[in-house]
Amino acid sequence: MKSYYRIMLGKGSERAQDCIAGNYIGVGFNINQDLTNKLPDEWRAFNREFIPVYLANNPGKSKVAAGLACGAIHTVSKGINIGDIIISPDGEGHYHVGEVTGNYYYQADILPHRRAVHWFDQVINRADMSDALRKSCSSAGTVSNISAYSEEIERMIGGISAPKLISTDETVEDPSAFAMEKHLEDFLVDNWSQTELGKEFNIYELDGEVVGQQYPTDTGPLDILAISKNKKTLLVVELKKGRASDVVVGQTMRYMGYVQDELAEEGQTVKGVIIALEDDQRIRRALSVSPNIEFYRYQVSFKLVKG
Repeated sequence: MKSYYRIMLGKGSERAQDCIAGNYIGVGFNINQDLTNKLPDEWRAFNREFIPVYLANNPGKSKVAAGLACGAIHTVSKGINIGDIIISPDGEGHYHVGEVTGNYYYQADILPHRRAVHWFDQVINRADMSDALRKSCSSAGTVSNISAYSEEIERMIGGISAPKLISTDETVEDPSAFAMEKHLEDFLVDNWSQTELGKEFNIYELDGEVVGQQYPTDTGPLDILAISKNKKTLLVVELKKGRASDVVVGQTMRYMGYVQDELAEEGQTVKGVIIALEDDQRIRRALSVSPNIEFYRYQVSFKLVKG
């Protein structure tokens, strides 16, 4: 199945025109060696070898930054398949669209880890995107999987059908709850400082940019990665999003395991939070033996005021 990705071409899209003119996409992160024989299928194996390389080449950077960098390198170099669709911003309000046409190659230059791309004539205007797609494309990081918006993207580049309220995730029991709680995730991020969690934790940032929303892991992106104000605790926040109770508890634990194994610095602990609209006895029962995961409910308030 074809996948769709938003790829940043250099910081602030500064290399977009070079990539479009040269028919490629690329990443760098100061890892300047040919990776042709160093791209295992498993992302974790790649990270295990190259996170130390990244940290050595980029003094002062955290394991969280290293995880993002190595994840982006592996995704661009190995994870993206021939035939997948790329959209990349040019820094002027437009997204250029292309199809990946070749496997990884190394070019000793800026953005040395590359894939050949056939760029289409169609250009997507940012203003024409839905709010959800625009938000996803604006997320921090070099690579963002936007396959959830495939129908909208295809429609804008000449496809047919309009998006429907569906989820391709077989663990989702209630697609309408999934859609509503995706909006809740954005609202929670935008208003984090006003929440109970925001009193003790900050959503993870790198160089002043929020990177803690939909932070990539080797089992999928976690909803929110936060860090305590004293830097001693990393917090994994998961919204139930219409998923089965056992699934969301298991997923939260897997994300916490990833954060503990791959991102936590020496002396840091990892906690988890699950947020749902309704009380859930099954979640509470599971968490009764998982004291490092807390359960929160959210309330939605709607009010009309006569003007």
